[in-house]
Amino acid sequence: MRPDVTARKPTVLNGPVLNGMSVDVEDWFQVGAFENVIDKADWDSLLPRVEANTDAVLALFAERDTKATFFTLGWVAHRYPALIRRIVDAGHEIASHGWDHQRVFTMTPEVFRADLVRARKAIEDAAGTKVTGYRAPSFSIDQRTPWAHVELAEAGYAYSSSVAPVKHDHYGWLDAPRYGFKPLADSALIEVPVTVAKLGERKLATGGGFFRLLPAAITDFAVRQVNREDRPAMFYFHPWEIDPSQPRVAAAPLRSKIRHYSRLGAMAGKLRGLLGRHAWGRVDTVVAREAARLA
Repeated sequence: MRPDVTARKPTVLNGPVLNGMSVDVEDWFQVGAFENVIDKADWDSLLPRVEANTDAVLALFAERDTKATFFTLGWVAHRYPALIRRIVDAGHEIASHGWDHQRVFTMTPEVFRADLVRARKAIEDAAGTKVTGYRAPSFSIDQRTPWAHVELAEAGYAYSSSVAPVKHDHYGWLDAPRYGFKPLADSALIEVPVTVAKLGERKLATGGGFFRLLPAAITDFAVRQVNREDRPAMFYFHPWEIDPSQPRVAAAPLRSKIRHYSRLGAMAGKLRGLLGRHAWGRVDTVVAREAARLA
């Protein structure tokens, strides 16, 4: 299989634009911002909050009658299988976020392949349903990993949402397509990047911490901007972002503390507003529509 990121002219479909709502299911101690100060060997000894926080997200979605996709760590699915069943039973899609949040560009193809297998088995065993979607931890598929989409396609994934077309100190593939594309010329695999706002020549990320820290109007602008082109937005956040009572990591760098802890108390309210202002659905539904465009 050959990498192919050539942009294609989309086919415009009739009907309203459905945007992808997604949740990256990981606990407060598993985030990239703390990876250098919290050892993975210590994870089992830390206070878990992912189950309660994800249940709160499920309640929020039920309140707003919204279906979403939960990109879940295999580590979480292995320890909380009942949580995974609750997600599926509520009508949401379950997808893979890898095993333990290791960034793809730190792996070899062989290690990545093993990570995909291990995570998928744990998630499918817990969910009782097939996993066809994948999101790389910290959007770590980029120009350094031309083999990653090949591995995903050969593993039978229908789609990936692992690319952030921005410049960031932790991740980013600035020159990647802004909308859904087929990264491989000889595969049906679709990559759906997370949505950015385009301000002149500048691209500004809008999900997760960016949504939490910046005015909600910026994300609204980005959603409307892409919807005007009859394209779907792809939004993401984490369960720990609605948990202002989570433990504090004293050893974390100041920048990480600011990014991670700021405006946690405001997040749930901002999400309710966002859910009410745009049309949202599962990522697999959005991908099916993108596949029709790219056919």
